[in-house]
Amino acid sequence: MTTPTRNPRPRKPSRPKGQGQWALGHREPLNKNEQVKKDDDGLNVRARVENIYAHAGFDAIDPADLRGRLRWWGLYTQRKPGIDGGKTALLEPEDLDDRYFMLRIRIDGGQLSVRQLRVVAALAKEYGRDLADVTDRQNVQLHWIRIEDVPDIWKRLEEVGLHTQEACGDCPRVILGSPVAGVSADEVLDATGIIDEITARYVGDKAYSNLPRKFKSAISWLPDIPYECNDISFLGAVHPEHGPGYDLWVGGGLSTNPMLAQRLGTWISPAEVANVWAGVVGIFRDYGYRRLRTRARLKYLLKDWGVEKFRDILQDDYLGYKLADLDAPPLPDKLVDHVGAHRQADGKYYLGTALVAGRLTGTHLDRLADIAQKYGSDRIRTTPMQKLLLLDVPEERVEEAKADLRELGLHADPSPWRRSTMACTGIEFCKLAIVNTKDRAAELVAELEKRVPELDVPISVHVNGCPNACARTQTADIGLKGQLVTVDGKQAEGFQVHLGGGHGLDAGLGRKLRAHKVAATDLADYVEKVTRRYLDQRNEGETFAHWATRADEEDLK
Repeated sequence: MTTPTRNPRPRKPSRPKGQGQWALGHREPLNKNEQVKKDDDGLNVRARVENIYAHAGFDAIDPADLRGRLRWWGLYTQRKPGIDGGKTALLEPEDLDDRYFMLRIRIDGGQLSVRQLRVVAALAKEYGRDLADVTDRQNVQLHWIRIEDVPDIWKRLEEVGLHTQEACGDCPRVILGSPVAGVSADEVLDATGIIDEITARYVGDKAYSNLPRKFKSAISWLPDIPYECNDISFLGAVHPEHGPGYDLWVGGGLSTNPMLAQRLGTWISPAEVANVWAGVVGIFRDYGYRRLRTRARLKYLLKDWGVEKFRDILQDDYLGYKLADLDAPPLPDKLVDHVGAHRQADGKYYLGTALVAGRLTGTHLDRLADIAQKYGSDRIRTTPMQKLLLLDVPEERVEEAKADLRELGLHADPSPWRRSTMACTGIEFCKLAIVNTKDRAAELVAELEKRVPELDVPISVHVNGCPNACARTQTADIGLKGQLVTVDGKQAEGFQVHLGGGHGLDAGLGRKLRAHKVAATDLADYVEKVTRRYLDQRNEGETFAHWATRADEEDLK
């Protein structure tokens, strides 16, 4: 007897998993981070710091505040000393936490006065073991901060117009701006007032303080910001009918799944920038993916929607009007780093100086304030390339000022190596890092200045301690991503190599060499070798990025 055939019951098509998008009704937290934010807004943690933690000490800090909400006020726990990179991904957060904090001072547009600089210097010396790092987000980052000292630090910063609010966390972070805004002879529009408007209206506003992930912004007339790497960027552009305004770029971000921002094809007038900025942040807040943090950046939403849908929703649901179309304006050859002596629009000069990998001390900053006062300047600028600028130097005193800065380790006529090397925080303080970055970068610069002094064009070298690309490894000529390698049968610090990344006309994420890793101890040898091959093989006027794109893979190893 045969068994009768059973007709299976037709299955309903499976519904795709919700991504935690608020606009679609998915309000219940889908991971621990979202639960922490729902339980209490990160901005509220300041009161607990001032009223509880600063008095009761580190052990009194609620774990959800310690590894979550404190970031909304610029505080991260440092990495406990002595933990090697091989344990970074193996240990629990509480095993990596030191009892000290990194503190980011938010400097929107990179603008500092002498008075502000002196306060930052004093805080670094008094509370941060005299260490002060200039980041590639135009912040200054202090280390070794105790929770007991944070209220006094906040008070003294705010007395001079600085703060740490939303310097970290799932919120709108510091807004990058041109370090020569308002003084450059090449500038048509000064975005300083726009940056001030956005920070005054929206930073600290709880309507925008709970985003799916961090949100990075940049606004400048000049191509001196890494506009393709931000969630939103406004880059100067002239409309044939409406005149000077801004070209809107959205959805950039690097890390483990890098994507460059895309143009929305719109012209934004200066008066519209703040509202358009808020509209894009609103889309991210309402439609951004909150299920997996690895897919929570705005770039993933833009990739899934496409530019046309993103623009339509921005116009129809968040602005209520159509934006003017803008054909793609000419792209810059490269980003401007402002290193050197340059004439300002008023006839004075600004001096752009290179320091190695952003590493400074509070004592250095105090001395820089002295130099600024000596030459009648009250304006110092940080840059997205980890540089420092001194503005308003009289023409007849430029060489004297350059000499004073050089004695401080700030070079206005640096070697190409010193000029173009950047590094993230690294294993010294960062809990995500695998390798040392600051020391490696300093050693690399010193070695290459001796070994390849004939280099006649800048080759950017970006050193990162982990895959997160805080030092923008994928858009460097030579990007070095920290990882462990095997040397003589033992684990050691090393780097995966990216070659030929860039911005503007050379925009791209670089060429990742298959199975190519370099031990940290061999780093200078490798960079020297690949540089000499470039110098030997380049065509006239050919950049390193163009050469690296066409070179045989064996010549890049």
